[in-house]
Amino acid sequence: AQDGKQVIELFTTNPQINMILMDIKMPELDGYEATKQIKTIKKNMPIIAQTAFAMAEERNKILEAGCDDYIAKPIKINDLIQLMKEYLD
Repeated sequence: AQDGKQVIELFTTNPQINMILMDIKMPELDGYEATKQIKTIKKNMPIIAQTAFAMAEERNKILEAGCDDYIAKPIKINDLIQLMKEYLD
């Protein structure tokens, strides 16, 4: 998805999606708002935020928006796989 509106559209039209890797900074609709909207549709959908901002206050804002976890950019593939396993197992 190129923006938050597309994330929501893809989510609502593809019931096979079982996890979302959400970018926080996007045009149209940011990751915070997209997460809030998705969680109103399906509260238990795992959403992992990806962000270049790994400071404590950003982490709190991400979790308060409804994301289940986050991973800092640049993303290390092994860290991402491990994090995904936690939510998909």
